[in-house]
Amino acid sequence: AIKAEAQRIWQERCTNCHGPRGDGDGPQARHLEVKPRRLSDHAWQSTVSDEHLRTVILEGGPAVGKHPLMAPNPDLRSKPAVLDALVQHVRGL
Repeated sequence: AIKAEAQRIWQERCTNCHGPRGDGDGPQARHLEVKPRRLSDHAWQSTVSDEHLRTVILEGGPAVGKHPLMAPNPDLRSKPAVLDALVQHVRGL
């Protein structure tokens, strides 16, 4: 159930910009001045911690010096298992 909820959140909130496979090619990406992070980039992934990913997901881009259009997801603060499942989803891209 937790993994399914994380997958639903990924589909509803993340793929619009980051794309279904995390390639930064979602349908809204072409309209953005600053292109979304290519989450599937393994070189980039090796430079960030799970805690960094949690912070970006929870607090949005500005929390880590990134673009303000990367929206926060404060509702996930009360769902740590779902947040962890989202981090693992990003790690699996």
